[in-house]
Parts: sequence; structure tokens; C-alpha cells
Amino acid sequence: MAHIVSVVNQKGGVGKSTTAVNLAAYLADMGKYVLLVDLDPQANASSGLGHDISDTKGTYEALAGLHPARELLVKTAHEGLHILPGHANLAAASVELVNEFGRERKLHQALLEVRNDYDYVLIDNPPTLGLLTINGLVAADSVLIPVQAEYYALEGLGQLMQTINMVKQSLKPELQVMGAVITMFDSRTKLSNQVLEELYKHFPEKIFRSVIPRSVRLAEAPSFGQSIAHYDPKSKAARSYERLAKEFLTREDNATKEVLYGNT
Repeated sequence: MAHIVSVVNQKGGVGKSTTAVNLAAYLADMGKYVLLVDLDPQANASSGLGHDISDTKGTYEALAGLHPARELLVKTAHEGLHILPGHANLAAASVELVNEFGRERKLHQALLEVRNDYDYVLIDNPPTLGLLTINGLVAADSVLIPVQAEYYALEGLGQLMQTINMVKQSLKPELQVMGAVITMFDSRTKLSNQVLEELYKHFPEKIFRSVIPRSVRLAEAPSFGQSIAHYDPKSKAARSYERLAKEFLTREDNATKEVLYGNT
């Protein structure tokens, strides 16, 4: 059964979709079977992997129960990586689902039939804390939080953690915070290093050591419908996401061992 990871930050422009796309791509390149679920009406994760977002069938239809998720999956240029595409019509889902019974669990239910087909499912959530993101959290086993290395990026963390704790208390007690990933990092600036220190306070022992640098090549890749692994595999950003994927797998392996054997 796949480990489902929700990539979440209610602040836009922090590298959330970029992280979801490139982490998924490198996990697939390392031999894992990965599903990327695009839950964002902007559909950046879908277009960033070359999907034509004018095709309206995808996550919305799965949430609404119009089609089984298995019928909506799309292959990508990475062997072993599929996407459940996003579309602008997801914006209507928040309104349409409000009066639905079990509205917070629609994505969880939609993914049940395909979960056993993958090692990992990554969910790219919209930059809000609305009903779609609640669905993304309830469907997940753990949460990955991309945080831009700028001061304002820290301001919403408290609200995000409140939302995660609310979901844990009332809907998904087993939901865990896997950690935070620093994005758009510039080691030359004092501010970037200060943000890193603040994150250690928020998430002691949960900061990924792999830091994603600010990169023009990384920003260019989505316009070509490619992950950085395909667009510029030798770039600094590509090496950073590859390290992140390796660290991700190491943490997964250690967590599994802890569950099986305890802390001894």
C-alpha cells in the first residue's frame, strides 16, 4: 500500500508544485512507482509534466465520483510516474462538496482503488486551507511542507500547523508531519539563514537537510513541460532534488524500521 504524502503550504509561490513534481520525478527515476495527484485548480503540477490541462478529466471527476480514479490516470515521460491531472474546474469542487456527506474524505475514497498500485502517492494541494486541502490532508499519511527562504513565508506556518492539528484531532489522528523543505534558498543572504534557524524552532528534527536553491533553470523547466531531471539534469537544482528524493527514501526506511523494531 502506497505511502501518501500531502505537499502543503497555503502561501503561493513557495515552490510547492515544483517540489511535488520534481520529488515525484526523482522517486520514479529511482525505481519507485509514483502517482502525483494534482488537487490545485491552477494545475501547475500537471502542466509541469507536459499534460495538456485543457483536458477537463482528472481529479475533479474523481472527487465528484463521475469516473473511477483508475480511468483518469495519465502517463508521464518518467517511467513509473503517473498523474491524476488537475484542472480549473476543481475551483467549483469546494462549493459543490460543501453539502456532501463525508465531504472531507472524497479524495481518500477516490484513491482507495489505486493506492495498492504505487509505492508513493504525492498530493499537490492548492495554496489555501479550504476544503480541497482538507481533502488532501485527510487522504494522506504524512505532510511535507515546502517553505520559501523568506520572512513572509514563515508567517503562515502557525495557521498551517493549526489546520494540520485540527485534521489530526477530528478527522485523521494518525496524520504525521514528515518535515519541511527549504526552497528558493540563497546562501549568500543573511535572511535565508535566519529563516532556516526559525524553521528549526518550528520543526525540531524535521527539517530536510536537502535545501533547494533559487534557480533560473528550475523556473524554466515547467514551461517546457519537463521536470528538472529531464530539462537540466546536471544543474544545481537537479542535484538538490535528487538529494531530496534520496533523503526522503532514507527517512521512509528509518521510519519503517522504527515501526518494526522500535528504537532499539
